[in-house]
Amino acid sequence: MPANALWLPWLLAALSAIGPFSIDTYLPAFPRIGADLEATAIQVQQTLSAYMLGLAGMVLWHGALADRYGRRHVLLVLTAVFALASILCAVAPSIEWLWLGRVLQGVCGGAGVVVGRAVVRDVHEGAQAQRLMARVMLIFALAPAIAPLVGAALLALAGWRSIFIFLAVFGIALTLATWRLLPETLPVAERQSLHPAQLLRGYRAVFGSPAFVLLGLTAALNFCGFFLYVMSAPVFILEHLGLGTTGFIWLFGPAVGGMMLGSLLSERMAGVWRPGRTVGAGFALMFVAVLANLLVSAGLPGAERWIVLAVGLYCCGMSIATPTLNILALDLFPARRGMASSCQSFMQIGINALLAGVVAPLLWTSTLSLATGMALFVGLGVSCWLLWMWRRRQATL
Repeated sequence: MPANALWLPWLLAALSAIGPFSIDTYLPAFPRIGADLEATAIQVQQTLSAYMLGLAGMVLWHGALADRYGRRHVLLVLTAVFALASILCAVAPSIEWLWLGRVLQGVCGGAGVVVGRAVVRDVHEGAQAQRLMARVMLIFALAPAIAPLVGAALLALAGWRSIFIFLAVFGIALTLATWRLLPETLPVAERQSLHPAQLLRGYRAVFGSPAFVLLGLTAALNFCGFFLYVMSAPVFILEHLGLGTTGFIWLFGPAVGGMMLGSLLSERMAGVWRPGRTVGAGFALMFVAVLANLLVSAGLPGAERWIVLAVGLYCCGMSIATPTLNILALDLFPARRGMASSCQSFMQIGINALLAGVVAPLLWTSTLSLATGMALFVGLGVSCWLLWMWRRRQATL
């Protein structure tokens, strides 16, 4: 375990929180951004897609760079560039400039998650790795609840541009914290080449592994069941629930509570329950949440605000399963953990980008269509998990 072990979960969680803060903090400001930049609601919504585009395009390389140059150096550079991109967003004179700033934010925003997962596996194995991964998620879960509250407060006090100034300060603080607290966890002797031929073989091996793809899809599709509501939050909160810009806590509060509880349970299950049992317990809670969501959305008019409790229960089940799914996927490529983590994030972010730009606008028209979307995603997720289990059982026969 590296020095500064007490700080490690907090630092990795903060680095991973760049993503939620980049997405959730400015959600309450959508109407104000549109009015100030003379942009339509769709053009403002596309700033989310722009962020996802940059995220998906670069996240595939974060791990390879971390395998070559070390975890610490990659995090230092990318968090510093994230701060600069946030400044560009803060001074954007038009929606096109805001798109550009968001793309650059996305290019850097995935490094914390990708490299952080590799750091976890650098310092721990097995149940200990699951515990640390769950602890990071437990702390990280605070970000989606805090971010929209911070955004709403800044919007009221100083306008939407102050939100991006806050993100710039956050990036600078993370750069300094990484420089001061994070030691290098990848020995020089274990670093990998960036030669194109070796990279191609590495990516081909990772994406050519059915087991890895199925585990990655399971985690990604599970997350989409919740992320659908994040992307639809302005419509869900402001229109379906009839709340104001300070009402985002109605969605993110129960969701964060569920994530924290699920992460805590996952940490307690590590080394006690087998991986399959842990993931199965997570899916059981997610299916109960989906059923409750469908019933409330379809059969109880006027009870829409109860949907947020179903979302919270869903997040609890998702957070029980996710640390185990991540560890199982990374363990398939012990010499290329950074690359494997990148590929895992690439799959998730690519699906999320499609959800943000295409699926969410189609489904946010009603609470029932959102609930149906959640059910579809968890159904696809459990199908991938069952197929992975079947393939593993066949391989042992």
